[in-house]
Amino acid sequence: MARSRPTDSPAPPGTGKAATGRGLRGRRGATKVGKDGQPRVGRLKKAGNQARMIRQAYSLTRRNDPKLPWVMLIAFVVVAAVVELIGILLSSPFLFLPVAILLGLLAALVVFGRRAQGSAYRQVEGQPGAAAWVLEGMRGDWQIASGVAGTTQLDAVHRVLGRPGVILVGEGSPSRVRPLLAQEKKRIARIAGDAPIYDLLVGDEEGQVPLRRLSAHVMKLPRNLSGGELNALRKRVAALGGTRMPVPGGPMPGGRQMTVSQRQVRRR
Repeated sequence: MARSRPTDSPAPPGTGKAATGRGLRGRRGATKVGKDGQPRVGRLKKAGNQARMIRQAYSLTRRNDPKLPWVMLIAFVVVAAVVELIGILLSSPFLFLPVAILLGLLAALVVFGRRAQGSAYRQVEGQPGAAAWVLEGMRGDWQIASGVAGTTQLDAVHRVLGRPGVILVGEGSPSRVRPLLAQEKKRIARIAGDAPIYDLLVGDEEGQVPLRRLSAHVMKLPRNLSGGELNALRKRVAALGGTRMPVPGGPMPGGRQMTVSQRQVRRR
């Protein structure tokens, strides 16, 4: 007995449930891209990365500062006890307990940040490129050019462009760095126009800026330029060009792990 052929025409390729499922899977599996063109990182993954970096920074800081856990514990206990005491005086000890714990944790984190920053500064202080490392960690609209001038003894001059104008930062032997600063200042003055030019020397002597205060000192300078003036200044400086001296861009004490720790600390 002959079989009857189906009267329905076959579905065209690329359609049907199988193809639809593949399309949905393709849409769901598509990588989301942010405004900067880079793949977006999920919140949970981002939080995990931050927690991992904080844990790494803590272990490295504790290695150089054995008293860190005890100092953090004391800060937590003192702040939490004060807040809880206020709650007891107001006859609401259980109501103030969560607040006491949160404020205690906050105090411990603040202490950790300060101790970690101090430990990082102690390790890089006196090393070639330490000033560049500090400058590159500043927040805000700053353009850092490390080692625009230098000597074979690893003295260096770094250039910072920002709202204050042009900031030249020298590190190394004062007798060798001051002529470099004067030469670079004269070179920049040709194209700076009305933009102010500041020159700083990193050190602990009179008239110098200590390394641990360098970032705060630069960021406290007056805002002399508008956004348009700053962009114009950057274009003129870029057109100036010049040979970059072979000096280190920043110290790397302790290897790659110390670099990760320092980046986490200096962005706080």
